[in-house]
Amino acid sequence: MEIKICGPGCANCEKTQKIVEAAVAAKGIEATISKITDFQEMAKLGIFSTPAVVIDDEVKCVGNVPRQAEVEEWLSS
Repeated sequence: MEIKICGPGCANCEKTQKIVEAAVAAKGIEATISKITDFQEMAKLGIFSTPAVVIDDEVKCVGNVPRQAEVEEWLSS
């Protein structure tokens, strides 16, 4: 599973990354988590607001910090 956290590195982006890492650990799955800070790269994914979470090339949230329970649901589906 490949997870991308998109954002410039602001507080909400950092919080989102911690939530995603906690959800991955809670579910006990293997995932590669990477950060995308390049706005051109984000635009290619159709993301124009941050933070955003992309799981296996599917945009899951844009412009808000997800709850850990939400992320765990995404990881299960």
